[in-house]
Amino acid sequence: EAQNQLIQQEKLASLGQLAAGVAHEINNPVGYINSNLSMLNKYADRAMKLIAYLVEQIQHTQNPDLIDAMEQGKTQQKYSTVERNMLEVIKESQEGLTRVKQIVQDLKDFSRIDEAEWQWADLHEGIDSTLNIAWNEIKYNATVVKEYGEIPDVECVPSQINQVIMNLLVNSAHAMKSSGTITIRTACQDDNVRIEVEDDGCGIPPEIMGRIFDPFFTTKEVGKGTGLGLSLSYGIIKKHNGELLAESTLGVGTCFTIILPINHS
Repeated sequence: EAQNQLIQQEKLASLGQLAAGVAHEINNPVGYINSNLSMLNKYADRAMKLIAYLVEQIQHTQNPDLIDAMEQGKTQQKYSTVERNMLEVIKESQEGLTRVKQIVQDLKDFSRIDEAEWQWADLHEGIDSTLNIAWNEIKYNATVVKEYGEIPDVECVPSQINQVIMNLLVNSAHAMKSSGTITIRTACQDDNVRIEVEDDGCGIPPEIMGRIFDPFFTTKEVGKGTGLGLSLSYGIIKKHNGELLAESTLGVGTCFTIILPINHS
């Protein structure tokens, strides 16, 4: 148990350092690129309005040679394409930067660099951040369905709960032979909050169900898994005075259920 906890702390510390480094290194260039794109958007808009004004003035001259030269220039420079696409390209670039900023924020939220203590947390926010971080592991194998109920904030260590959710999501994705669905449900149950992560993957054989929370037990190929994910998750939930339960039907799917007390004490 002590060894598992040390491994967990080391993983969270490494992730926190990574998130801090990513935030520091990416936020600055993203900030000035975003600022420059905002100015470029204004300049482009003014330039297009100026061109439109000049075109209108040339047409008013009724000078055939000048109008013909203008039309040739517009054709050579593909003005219609520029007019149609330039502002849209800038807008798409700004949206891309917004996504980068969101990824950095999600990574910070996931690891909660400055908040590795007991606190009241919105579990839905944590699940959403974790989904974004784990998306690369999930998107090729599964569609995620969120069935969120009304739940209160829960007293917990958010980074550790996020780690549990991450482990369950990745396990569910790896259980898919081709593609499937992962359903995340939340609900309030008496003085507890209930989180279910259910997949329609290959399921767990009955003969190994009793061992899935054992340290270093894994059904994955050598080098593909450490066998610590579910063991660490079980330890984290027990530390929170909660329960981590598993139900599975071979060939049908698996459902992991987290039950957390709203108030830790």
